[in-house]
Amino acid sequence: MRVISGSARGRRLLAPEGLDTRPTTDRVKESIFNIIMPFLPAENILDLFAGSGGLGIEALSRGTSHGVFVETDKSALAIIRKNIEFARIAERAEVIASDALSYLKRTRLKFDIIFLDPPYNTGLLTKAINIIYENNLLTEGGIIVAESEYMGESPDTEHFDIKKSAKYGKTTVFVLCRK
Repeated sequence: MRVISGSARGRRLLAPEGLDTRPTTDRVKESIFNIIMPFLPAENILDLFAGSGGLGIEALSRGTSHGVFVETDKSALAIIRKNIEFARIAERAEVIASDALSYLKRTRLKFDIIFLDPPYNTGLLTKAINIIYENNLLTEGGIIVAESEYMGESPDTEHFDIKKSAKYGKTTVFVLCRK
């Protein structure tokens, strides 16, 4: 894994060991950022279920002002902190050790882009999207970038439109905007 573009371009990123975290591959990350280019740089992003922090770090590398990384796993948190230091973006990054849904329920921040990459097929994708809507956590014109297993859980579209979806191997990426 590496940072694809921006101030940290080419820097290698660490990934947590084991099977509990599945970092977004460079190919998928590059495709995501090609899709969301019109939304960058953003003022404030959230990398929820952050894992290695790769998506949020990429956004910060491309000029985003502030990023929040939320993760529960202690080893993943240590990797996120190291990756932020490697990318030289620590002054614009906030790492929070928390359950993702609990964080969504208590934060009062609003985000231009929310990256959602929860464990596949656990119902967490739909729960997170519903809390984002209920707590009005997206700025006007903000987007959610959600990853899911191909043919797995699809995002709840009661309050959001799917602006774009694309399949990359075993992963489907959805870009959602408020209806």
